[in-house]
Amino acid sequence: MTSAPPSAAPASALPAGRFAGREAFQQLVRDAFACAAREGWREIILSDASFDDWPLGEREVVGALRQWSATGRRCTLLARRYDEVVRRHGRFVTWRTTWSHIIEARACAFADPLDLPSAIWSPGWVMQRLDPERCNGISGAEPERRVLLRENLQAWLQKSAPSFPAVTLGL
Repeated sequence: MTSAPPSAAPASALPAGRFAGREAFQQLVRDAFACAAREGWREIILSDASFDDWPLGEREVVGALRQWSATGRRCTLLARRYDEVVRRHGRFVTWRTTWSHIIEARACAFADPLDLPSAIWSPGWVMQRLDPERCNGISGAEPERRVLLRENLQAWLQKSAPSFPAVTLGL
């Protein structure tokens, strides 16, 4: 009996299919970070116009991100702007400062907030809000879904510029 080779990140505990509502979305974000820490995802891309309704500042989320932050990991942040992240998610900002060597933050200030993807991408699982205002979207591990989202995010990243410095220097 032969077994299939393990995937890059099986995301075995994460749901696939449609989700609806803010609570379902926020729980998916929490579950994704917990899974990333547990399974050792090598790369994560987080994208949203402002991240204002993401649970990034929660102790549970930042704890999972701390566990995930091992050698060789990489996180890319993509937003229109980071004002809301700084204002609403203090624990996340502190984590970002501590782990700045594995985090690249980029911004597309010109982007329409509804055009910029609201998503989590990993090599083994993705989640995307198709309607950010109502928090409706889809998640799953299907290769086609992962490739399409990665290509969309790459196109936005090419149009973006470095942003959200880990340390601000003043005079």
